[in-house]
Amino acid sequence: MIYDTLAHLSLYEKALPLLSEGLRFIQNASADIAPGRHLLSAGNYANVDLYTTRKVNPLGYEAHRKYIDIQFLLSGEEEVLIRNVDELDCTSPYDPDRDVAFFRHAEPTARVKLGKGAFVVLFPQDAHEPQICIDTPSPVKKIVVKIAIDNL
Repeated sequence: MIYDTLAHLSLYEKALPLLSEGLRFIQNASADIAPGRHLLSAGNYANVDLYTTRKVNPLGYEAHRKYIDIQFLLSGEEEVLIRNVDELDCTSPYDPDRDVAFFRHAEPTARVKLGKGAFVVLFPQDAHEPQICIDTPSPVKKIVVKIAIDNL
């Protein structure tokens, strides 16, 4: 997991060039970008979603095998709970078509707050429970960039 702000973007472009396209997409996205899927290059893409955060995510933790997530909020704020996938009980086995497995909620190892320019990069071992409200449920606009592991 990497948690930082766009102020340090140049550091990651040099250290992790394959994440660069996704980070630049986030940096250049306007607040009025249309919801839906936006194709990038080499099998990478970004999803732009609108939703309301909640106190508990009923799906629990999720993890991916084919893609690295870069998550960033264009508006609002939310907390993402994170725990190593090997420490969780699976509730829905891995679906290769959707690239996701779900896991029972457990106390997180880390909590990251998205908003105000912060982003988080989540690797396959980083099970994450997104969409958690900070205080009370509120609307957000979120970009999740998917970087294909095969490109690494």
